[in-house]
Amino acid sequence: MRLGEALAAGAEAGKLRGLVLHLRGELGSGKTTLVRGLLRALGYPGRVKSPTYTLVEPYSLLRLHLYHFDFYRFKDRSEWLSSGFREHFNPESLCIVEWPERAGGLLGPPDLEIHLRYHAQGRTAALAAYSTPGEAWRDAALSHWRSS
Repeated sequence: MRLGEALAAGAEAGKLRGLVLHLRGELGSGKTTLVRGLLRALGYPGRVKSPTYTLVEPYSLLRLHLYHFDFYRFKDRSEWLSSGFREHFNPESLCIVEWPERAGGLLGPPDLEIHLRYHAQGRTAALAAYSTPGEAWRDAALSHWRSS
């Protein structure tokens, strides 16, 4: 939750548009919980659930369209091609993708990628940026994390 809050604090809602975040990690490592923290910090008051069965959960926040995808159930890349999800990856949306590797390499590189791992009694998170906006987002989120 706290990392999600840092990601929200690390960028104003308007600056999140057009970005793609990939979340990697084992089942239960906290990917959906991170998204829940992000949405709560952005002011979303409703229920935040895993899109494991629906594949996508859309959220509208002010002028930001956030799409939370979970491709865990994809068996091969043809499912990504036939899903119709490509249209959601646009300059007006923030797309968060769990299990991006299940799209068979058809997704472009994300702006930011977070790999969650179990460590002792908690979790660790490794953040990697792949674009200039992703670097700014990562740096601002880490700065917020350190100051909180």
